Amino acid sequence: MASFPLSVNEKLIARARAVGELLAPTSPFDKKCGRENWTVAFAPDGSYFAWSQGHRIVKLVPWSQCLTNFLLHSTKNVANSASTRLSRQNSDSSQRNKPCEHIIDCGDIVWSLAFGSSVPEKQSRCVNIEWHRFKFGQEQLLLATGLNNGRIKIWDVYTGKLLLNLMDHTEVVRDVTFAPDGSLLLVSASRDKTLRVWDLKDDGNMMKVLRGHQNWVYGCAFSPDSSILCSVGASKAVFLWDMDKYSMIRKLEGHHNDVVACEFSPDGALLATASYDTRVYVWDPYVGVILMEFGHLFPPPTPIFAGGANDRWVRSVSFSHDGLHIASLADDKMVRFWRIDEEYPVQVAPLNNGLCCTFSTDGSVLAAGQDGSVYFWGTPRQVSSLQHLCRMAIRRVMPTNQVRNLPIPSKVVEFLCYQV
Repeated sequence: MASFPLSVNEKLIARARAVGELLAPTSPFDKKCGRENWTVAFAPDGSYFAWSQGHRIVKLVPWSQCLTNFLLHSTKNVANSASTRLSRQNSDSSQRNKPCEHIIDCGDIVWSLAFGSSVPEKQSRCVNIEWHRFKFGQEQLLLATGLNNGRIKIWDVYTGKLLLNLMDHTEVVRDVTFAPDGSLLLVSASRDKTLRVWDLKDDGNMMKVLRGHQNWVYGCAFSPDSSILCSVGASKAVFLWDMDKYSMIRKLEGHHNDVVACEFSPDGALLATASYDTRVYVWDPYVGVILMEFGHLFPPPTPIFAGGANDRWVRSVSFSHDGLHIASLADDKMVRFWRIDEEYPVQVAPLNNGLCCTFSTDGSVLAAGQDGSVYFWGTPRQVSSLQHLCRMAIRRVMPTNQVRNLPIPSKVVEFLCYQV
């Protein structure tokens, strides 16, 4: 990766520590359209890492194997080398504790990936059906792939076998996400301007269509308690949905161009959104206000020019598990790590043609996709303040309005709230 330009404000910022890379195999046709790596994902239990290598292929690898290879071979690991390829294993219980590598041909260009795991106590919301084709137990691990032809394919991670083929979308499925509560509720976002809610415990039955977007829907994300869904899309759209009533809560106004990615903080108190207007906004989703703005162009473009800064479009955003850091990836060939309480990045790294990023399950590593390959960096290590730890603890169980109404001194309330 070549050197990269820094703005005046970023010249003294530390370089992020490279951890490793997974390189896709190369051949003459790989340089053509279709090799884009639009999506990367970590399994909820940290056992697997998956990414789209382009040309219909998804690679599933045990994450512990990746880390071992990174340590053994410095920062390189060719994903398909014979020395690191593991044999496929059956899905019986004696072998589930041995994650194995899989290459999955999804049959069309892959735009989105999401892992889902089951909690047995979370029953299907469809109470009238007594017989189901699949009985997803606690050991089940699924992978959902959103495809160019509008289909969503559900795979058994342990065997690489296709389980379900969901076919109601009419355009590209741009994003998929599972509810974090183990219910195996899946939401998909599509260019057909809709979000669809699927119940995999009811054999993939489509439960609801969420309508409100007037243009393409680019992304969606659940709050940690699975009660709220955020969806983002073209025409500056940021919507919040009540997932108990399947109704819209509010529309967040502030971006000046298409919004392409979103993610909630681990305590659910904050929402980060990334836009082609060169900005990442951090919102309080409960009151609909912007608490922080991270600009990728200095000085930031005025609203009328926000659509023209094509070399600073922000492609992806991800919240770290400490709730203190946010990673963003932009078209200026840079990955940035931000603290939620500082104006400028705390670390940066170079990345050409980056399209997506996400933190590992334990929050120690950031993975970023680039044309079929993946690069990894260590997360900034900084001690959280007492205030941040207190906020994280209480905001996991209380929304903003409840905190503000606590019968405690106003200074303590202020201490516990994220402020502008």
